[in-house]
Amino acid sequence: MKKIVHIDMDCFYAAVEMRDDPSLESIPLAIGGSEKRRGVISTCNYIARKHGVRSAMATAHALRLCPNLTVIRGNMMKYKEVSQHIREIFSRYTDKIEPLSLDEAYLDVTDSELYQGSATLIAEAIRADIARELRLTASAGVGPVKFVAKVASDINKPDGICVIPPNAVDDFVKTLPLEKIPGVGKVTLTKLHKLGLYTGSDVQQFDKAELIQRFGKFGHSLWKRSHGVDDREVETHRERKSVGVERTLAADVKTEAQCLEVLESLYTELEKRLCPVLADRKINRQGVKLKFSDFQQTTVEHRQDQFNKTAYPLLLKEALERQQGRGIRLIGLTVGLAPKTAENREQLSFDWG
Repeated sequence: MKKIVHIDMDCFYAAVEMRDDPSLESIPLAIGGSEKRRGVISTCNYIARKHGVRSAMATAHALRLCPNLTVIRGNMMKYKEVSQHIREIFSRYTDKIEPLSLDEAYLDVTDSELYQGSATLIAEAIRADIARELRLTASAGVGPVKFVAKVASDINKPDGICVIPPNAVDDFVKTLPLEKIPGVGKVTLTKLHKLGLYTGSDVQQFDKAELIQRFGKFGHSLWKRSHGVDDREVETHRERKSVGVERTLAADVKTEAQCLEVLESLYTELEKRLCPVLADRKINRQGVKLKFSDFQQTTVEHRQDQFNKTAYPLLLKEALERQQGRGIRLIGLTVGLAPKTAENREQLSFDWG
């Protein structure tokens, strides 16, 4: 039986700024872009969250919800330095570490002999180290599989821990709201609710074949999660799966011609990011992402085995069929990368059209 710990820093960027400037501690604070440039909130402290401010929210909307919100631009170099220190703390307890971002990671402590092999005590020791050395708080989830540990880390936030032992997993997933399962977004959740599925127990009683028929690969994954099954290992080396560029526009655009102008301006940056990656990787798809004025977004992807710049206008046209009269506030280009194999380690070329 595995022992997995998921560590998640509490409002990480905002917490670092409050630590470094105590005058920010008692006020609603957000890290994000300017409302004048149609910026978006990256994260916010818990005072701001009480007003309804959330990550990925437009800064202008956040300020309407919380007029006295202080919004500052982030300092990514500083956050990376703190993240490196956190990673060093993790390494004291295990070498099986899978970072998910600067502020969260999975740790496999199954083979650790520290604290008599207690994953709970190891998680508490890590949180104590972070608090003492960095003056920041972290929340932890402990469980026998990855997704249970991840969900658990959110239960007693901030500055808390939740432990789900193996014999409690079944009861845990039965009562688990489906929106808490990683990968279940708003659109999928609406579809699940229409089928009468709200908790893990509901999925357990639903026909597995029908679930897979309706939701494909995700349906199979949801079935497994709802039964407490997650056979994924903690990956210490994660391959990059995609390269992308995107731009939030100063003002909404509506026409295909306006979108094409934005695409043209994104190509140079995409080429810059993609060139070094294609030294030993092949691509397997290209895509266009649009975020509309109501903040709903859509992505159109087609399989592609060689990069072709001329594919993007066609992908854009298909994405615009979902516009429904809405303005477009963000446009992005994506390139999906095939897994590394011995066959594709040779120098690869691509055609910019």
